[in-house]
Amino acid sequence: MDILGLLRSHGIQPTPQRMAVAGFAIDSRNHPSAEEVYLGVREACPTVSRATVYNTLHLLVERGLVRQLALREGVCVYDSQTAPHHHFIDDDTGRIEDVPWDAVSVTGTDTLQGIDVREFQVVMRGRRRPR
Repeated sequence: MDILGLLRSHGIQPTPQRMAVAGFAIDSRNHPSAEEVYLGVREACPTVSRATVYNTLHLLVERGLVRQLALREGVCVYDSQTAPHHHFIDDDTGRIEDVPWDAVSVTGTDTLQGIDVREFQVVMRGRRRPR
């Protein structure tokens, strides 16, 4: 993926640190927390600070490159899949998996009185069945 071009096309001034944070967060399919992004980026860029990681993640969210979600207890995670989808969280492993939008049907949002629903997602928790 062309991280340099992606950042520029979203009006983000690319720096080596921002490129490392963006590359890690956007390439990840594991829904990392900010701390996990920080630890992952530090392997390649040991001088990066926590403040730079947090500020860059905030900027990526603001510009629509990743979504910030509260799916783990007390921790926000970052999701590079910005198209509508749902999530499944495995009780045994804590792993967060994407669920295709069309796999779940939600009805009745138009009948809620006094509420205009802008968006929603379903978060399912459970265990994977043995294969």
